[in-house]
Amino acid sequence: MDIRLSPSLLVWLRSFDAAARHGSFTKAAAELCITQGAVSQQVKQLEDWLRRPLFLRTPRALVPTPEGKWLAVVLREGFDAIESTLAQMRQPPEAAIATLSCSPSFAMSWLTPRLGDFFRQHPHTGLRVFGEFHTLDRTRMVQGGIEAAVRFDLGGYRDLSATVFLDEWLIPVASPEFLARHPGITTPEDLPGEWLLHDSSAWDGADPYEEWQRWFSQRGAAPPPWAGGQQFNLSQLALGAALAGQGIAMGRAALVLQDVKAGRLVPLLGHSVASRAAYSFVTTPHPGPAMQLVREWLLEEAQRFCAERAQVLAAPPV
Repeated sequence: MDIRLSPSLLVWLRSFDAAARHGSFTKAAAELCITQGAVSQQVKQLEDWLRRPLFLRTPRALVPTPEGKWLAVVLREGFDAIESTLAQMRQPPEAAIATLSCSPSFAMSWLTPRLGDFFRQHPHTGLRVFGEFHTLDRTRMVQGGIEAAVRFDLGGYRDLSATVFLDEWLIPVASPEFLARHPGITTPEDLPGEWLLHDSSAWDGADPYEEWQRWFSQRGAAPPPWAGGQQFNLSQLALGAALAGQGIAMGRAALVLQDVKAGRLVPLLGHSVASRAAYSFVTTPHPGPAMQLVREWLLEEAQRFCAERAQVLAAPPV
């Protein structure tokens, strides 16, 4: 006998498979996105074609006949094999690539160590990060092909969409070796200018001594003469000098927390001070889906970081 799998027969078999697995025409219909009546009719057409019943229809459930059980097992094995082969043969979707401009120190110390989590959550979204900290406006972003950026600054973006996702705490930090050589630091007045390490470009346009000035001001202390302290154009470089025992850097919590937890850097003189700047996620008004995912992920990561930060560092006074 020549049995060919015609389109009609394939449809009937698919409906029978779903009904046999669920024991219900209604649940099979929900899976196949057709009506309950359509599933019932297609199974009936299969039974008529086979000239034998496949289900005993009871008020509470469908009960397969012995022939129905046999056919259900054969169909499920066949469909499983087909679906498995198709899954192996099908090309995966190309990853959407999101390009993110990011403040270099933040990218190195905070963002990149966390990217593994982003890629686990969004395996089909690529993220390209490049470090820069110049001021952004809409024209520059469009001309430079910048989809989104993370900036540490005072905000005030007029023609862009900016979301502050993380505030910043400032606290002086030094290596245990430096503190062993210079014991007795108990007040801000114990900090001579030549010990201080400066990020002279905290953000584009910031005063060269912005963060140390902010800290002394909030502590109600007069700063020492700045002459003699080493100058760097990245916070990460100033922190590197502190790790090497060359002086005391003004630590941003986002950049120093892991070093503090590991004991490589020691926070000095009690409470942190709130920075005037914060981290913003900056985009043109209508970012693509990939950048929307990055924004949501940054907000979630920032919440987790803030909880961790509060356990390790003393918060700024309210």
